[in-house]
Amino acid sequence: MKERRSSGARRPDPEVRQQAAEQLAIAALGFIAGEPERLGRFLALTGIGPESIRAAAREPNFLLGVLDHVAGDESLLLAFAEQSGIDPDDVARARAALAGETPEAP
Repeated sequence: MKERRSSGARRPDPEVRQQAAEQLAIAALGFIAGEPERLGRFLALTGIGPESIRAAAREPNFLLGVLDHVAGDESLLLAFAEQSGIDPDDVARARAALAGETPEAP
């Protein structure tokens, strides 16, 4: 009898992907907020005032915007990936999950 092996290529279901993407985006927001210069730049580029960031965070596409911001600045992306111990491509995958895009086959 052959032993059944997991190929590792199985994709998590969309809900699991969505939750993982949200957690990564929240971590990215924490990273941005962790340094006043990064936070100031984020707020300036998004037009969000410091007093309204909590309200903005409840908007459906806010976390998607956070990942767009991180992915759009290579030095920020690499710093976040290094601090978080992730592959920078994980940000793009999380962004795709939040945007409702279907993952590419391996």
